[in-house]
Amino acid sequence: MFKALQLHQDESGKTLAQIVELDNHHLPEGNVTVDVEYSSLNYKDGLAITGTGKIIRDFPMVPGIDFVGTVSDSEDDRYQVGDKVILTGWGVGERHWGGMSQRARVKGDWLVPLPAALSPEQAMAIGTAGLTAMLCVQALEQAGVKPEQGPVLVTGASGGVGSVAVTLLAKAGFDVHAVTGRADNADWLKSLGAHTIVARSELEGQSRPLDKAIWAGAVDTVGGDILAKVLSQMAYDGAVAACGLAASFQLPTTVMPFILRGVKLLGVDSVMCPYERRLAAWQRLCNDLGHEHYDAFSTVAQLEQVPELAQQIIKGQVRGRVLIQP
Repeated sequence: MFKALQLHQDESGKTLAQIVELDNHHLPEGNVTVDVEYSSLNYKDGLAITGTGKIIRDFPMVPGIDFVGTVSDSEDDRYQVGDKVILTGWGVGERHWGGMSQRARVKGDWLVPLPAALSPEQAMAIGTAGLTAMLCVQALEQAGVKPEQGPVLVTGASGGVGSVAVTLLAKAGFDVHAVTGRADNADWLKSLGAHTIVARSELEGQSRPLDKAIWAGAVDTVGGDILAKVLSQMAYDGAVAACGLAASFQLPTTVMPFILRGVKLLGVDSVMCPYERRLAAWQRLCNDLGHEHYDAFSTVAQLEQVPELAQQIIKGQVRGRVLIQP
């Protein structure tokens, strides 16, 4: 038997979360079974667990879009019993049972080996959010954004993706400006590497088609009016790596930043990211995140705390990364 957080939907359509005891015959199809050591709480998990977003279509569902653990059974030649593995994305925790459970069964194609330089706890301190942040940083670098070109902006900097992006960009030598709606996070963000704190209110509201050119690059995790304002403030030939829609999936902007300043809007997705790109990103994360950073942006919680934490994350009240230890 093993313990899991399972989501159900009642007759009114309300999503209900409860801790249940299951055995292996309950597990979904897959060719690798993993004893989960850690999952993590992401914004998408918050939407799914609270029923705020239409993330889950089929119930019952075990949430958790990522996990790290040890292979306990495998029909995939690439993975042997005892191997340490990571899973992020691929619809796990949305269409396929996820990591908020003591055991998971998935396809071997969805896994990557745990890098030797990382402990399981460190891997989930990075998790989906950290992988996405690294993909954003790499996208900016591939678009030609360099530290000497000017400051870079990170929106939603207090969240999982944003906080890791702040650290990674600072480590790469950028002058990082971090956007947050919580003034009490200023010192923490500076400890991660932010040079300047920008109040979220400065970027809210309707933007002009073109504003004063400020940013050489940006990582945007929120979308909506804030992304529109950021685009209007991009310097010539600047680039924005967009990976989130916590504020809105709408984008009320014009073509002017793109055709008058050559601004590039780079969509970043970690869910279906190809295997080789994932491996490269994980290796870069091992190299760029010093061990002192993991405790700075992560905390550990138990499975029983997840429903309350899910409410907090969709309200923007969770700072950094929350690891779930099932």
